[in-house]
Amino acid sequence: MIVTVASFKGGVGKTTSALHLAAYFQGKAPTLLVDGDLNRSALDWASRGNLPFKVVDEKQAVKFAREYEHIIIDTPARPSPDELKTIAEGCDLLVLPTSPDALALGATLQMVDALHCLKTNYKILLTLIPPHPNKTGEDAKNAIAKVELPIFSTGIRRLAVFQKAALEGVPVNQVKSDSYAGIAWRCYFEVGKEILP
Repeated sequence: MIVTVASFKGGVGKTTSALHLAAYFQGKAPTLLVDGDLNRSALDWASRGNLPFKVVDEKQAVKFAREYEHIIIDTPARPSPDELKTIAEGCDLLVLPTSPDALALGATLQMVDALHCLKTNYKILLTLIPPHPNKTGEDAKNAIAKVELPIFSTGIRRLAVFQKAALEGVPVNQVKSDSYAGIAWRCYFEVGKEILP
């Protein structure tokens, strides 16, 4: 299965989502994470520690792809219309992460509009959801559901442990020093189950 993670806006957890989906998929079968983002954030994350899956850039992907059952692709933010067409047509599922704020949601809706003329399977992933009693995440989910766009039933909470994981170079479920690591991993585990039970 090829899953591509893409967004019209930076800072919405795109690389974090790609990396943790790769960690989930690796538990099912050998998985390759392709870092197509110009910032090389996934490769940077991998260089700091020990990820349970291989991370390569898009030039190396051709060489390694046939060795893996699943491929997760992290893309550059704000793809052009031509890039979006290539991204959308080259995967089984396009995951669109978005934080619940108005600017990110607006950018996601622009992306959805751009996808309408393309035949692609996509699903919106709410990320960086603030803790209760803040209802921003719930409100955003309801607004997306109201306009009948496909959305994951699980969202990703805004938790500092994701930054710890990046600094340690591991997926969040391997962070030992934080009691929120299990909660953070459960978010992505549930999202992964919605894609590949």
